Amino acid sequence: MSSLSSPSPLLLHRPLVFAPSPPLRHISPAIPKPSSPPPSARAGARLSRRSRGRTISSCSLEPAPMERTSIAEVSLPQDLLSYARAYWVARFLIAWNINDDDDACVYLYASRKASIFLTDEGIEGYDVKILLEPEYNGLPANVTEKFPHIVNYRAFKISQSVDIGNLLKCQLAAAFYVDGKCENATGLQLPGVLDDLFAYNGPLGAVFSKAAVTLYLWAPTAQEVSVCVYEDPLGGEPVESVQLEEFGGVWSAVGPRSWEGCYYVYEVSVYHPSTSRIEKSTVNDPYARGLSSNGKRTWLVNLDSENLKPEGWDKLADEKPGLLSFSDISIYELHIRDFSASDYTVNCDIRGGYLAFTSQESAGIYHLKKLSNAGLTHVHLLPSFHFAGVDDDKSNWKYLGKDDGEMAKLPADSDKQQAVVTAIQDEDGYNWGYNPVLWGVPKGSYSGNPNGPSRILEFRKMIQAVNRIGLRVVLDVVYNHLAASGPLDENSVLDKVVPGYYLRRNTDGVIENSACMNNTASEHFMVEHLILDDLLNWAVAYKVDGFRFDLMGHIMKRTMVKARSTLQSLSKEKDGVDGPKIYIYGEGWDFGEVAKNKRGINASQFNICGTGIGSFNDRIRDAVLGGSPFGHPLQQGFVTGLSLEPNGYDHGDKSVTDRMLSASADHIQVGLAANLRDFVLTNHEGKAMKGSEVLTHDGVPVGYALSPTETVNYVSAHDNETLFDIISLKTALELSVDDRCRINHLASSLVALSQA
Repeated sequence: MSSLSSPSPLLLHRPLVFAPSPPLRHISPAIPKPSSPPPSARAGARLSRRSRGRTISSCSLEPAPMERTSIAEVSLPQDLLSYARAYWVARFLIAWNINDDDDACVYLYASRKASIFLTDEGIEGYDVKILLEPEYNGLPANVTEKFPHIVNYRAFKISQSVDIGNLLKCQLAAAFYVDGKCENATGLQLPGVLDDLFAYNGPLGAVFSKAAVTLYLWAPTAQEVSVCVYEDPLGGEPVESVQLEEFGGVWSAVGPRSWEGCYYVYEVSVYHPSTSRIEKSTVNDPYARGLSSNGKRTWLVNLDSENLKPEGWDKLADEKPGLLSFSDISIYELHIRDFSASDYTVNCDIRGGYLAFTSQESAGIYHLKKLSNAGLTHVHLLPSFHFAGVDDDKSNWKYLGKDDGEMAKLPADSDKQQAVVTAIQDEDGYNWGYNPVLWGVPKGSYSGNPNGPSRILEFRKMIQAVNRIGLRVVLDVVYNHLAASGPLDENSVLDKVVPGYYLRRNTDGVIENSACMNNTASEHFMVEHLILDDLLNWAVAYKVDGFRFDLMGHIMKRTMVKARSTLQSLSKEKDGVDGPKIYIYGEGWDFGEVAKNKRGINASQFNICGTGIGSFNDRIRDAVLGGSPFGHPLQQGFVTGLSLEPNGYDHGDKSVTDRMLSASADHIQVGLAANLRDFVLTNHEGKAMKGSEVLTHDGVPVGYALSPTETVNYVSAHDNETLFDIISLKTALELSVDDRCRINHLASSLVALSQA
């Protein structure tokens, strides 16, 4: 048990809302170009070409000779190659869910120019054809542990003489033949082999030394990478264009120290499975630490520069508010823009931005000071990294028209207000921020100037100012999904650099979207590596005090445990940060493709216990209020009148509602005791039970935590309705506003007074 532990669960409150070196040589893979271009895959009739050459099962990468035949009638579905149903799981091992036929032959095909296509006779347009041998021992344990959802797939071996690294830069396909007839074909998913062959723990992004700036980009499937360096954040021609050199999947270039302060983008040529083409994409550095407006270019910035530090920044660790125990934490959720956007006690130039927190005489800061004096310990800032949906240039924002005062006179159920807001909702300055583009850079729309140093300096001033009024700062991190994918979307970054790697896909090769969109895959080595590096960046460079993980259950438990260990290893002497006082918690919901450990042991409520990592306790929320955010909105609970003051919704007869109310009281008892699974209570039937033996309506144990620090109790968060609104919705219509306010206080008190 950490020294920062005591028997009191954590609290969560509502958000506060106020209405030049020479270029490095590129090493080209030794795959030759096809001898002749294939027929167009987009033509109405396709030419069939028989392969008469030898099958390649060695490192020789000569194209197999082909002869043309007449137009053939195609019998295989022509979209087969748009799927990726086979998995290249390790260096010399491929898994595919196909029939077990001893007479079958399975081949791997590669094309440097993405010219593979499918005919009734099989794969054509390839440069390389490799026979795959059955692996009768099946998939090894280390593979099925990483990819448990394909545990029953057949395994096939690749000859160890094959040059795997060069093949991975090609369009790839596998085909299954029986008696010489192609029965099946597919593309391949590559994360397993990329991890096996190119897992990397070295530096990435821009690394500064006294004499040089070195750029590192992990892109093992890329055929070519160059960097364009600009003097200006937007527009203009590059002052330099440098070809990067690859070694072990990492591309690098060395530039002069004079590059510092310039802007750059990468040009990456790589096969992209979503278009079946070699795409040349312009993309930011995934390890960007600075950006120009709207993320058009990466800013070459050294975060250790003195001109980026507010006065006293290096001593902030010694000024942090005291924290004896993680169990003493009380958290207040807050949106950076909403904190001051309508606060007229804040200078208009900084309203809605980072610097509003430095306005010590404002109404918002006065309110936070009162909360701090009352025992609040942490402010949780909703996403503040670079996200899509809000233009960084405020001059492009649209606002409600001059008739907004007239709209206030309209009845509350009028459609006009909603229509006016909806008309500009994609062009105003408001967004929650849960649509990540780049995780490691502060959002530009909250700064005075999205270009240059402002966003970095102002973010640091915000952290410093909040710490100095007695509050620590938690950042909301959204590592479970990304705003965009593919080679064409301007908000796509990771999927342009290593297509198909960073995003979790289903068994057809389609991107999973259960976490909103473009689910990321922390079970892949370099995804985890990026998450850990990003957390270190925010902890060390910005001295934040905690992290709240959005949809934490979609992240693997191993990643979360490493994150906690990595952060807690930081020290004031070495890193300027007191790592053991950095708290991490998140949403441990277990759903989607990761539910029940189908993609590995995930960071869900039940899996995370024993780690010291916190998870939100929805059990006490639902018992107090009634139902759930996904049930009927009128279902009542402990404080909203269940059985005692019916609201007209049919809950069942009185005996049913009485049992429901008694069960809710049991759930609340467990929640008051920090949701500990071993806490013994006397239930409504007079029986002694452990918290884990009290069950929800669907048979899930209520108690799941081993320590109070693993539970975050709440009845209202930034999701769903506000506490007062949900109480107003669920209580009887005739209830007075005063009574609803009393219920609001009762619900809050259950959280505030909960103890083990």
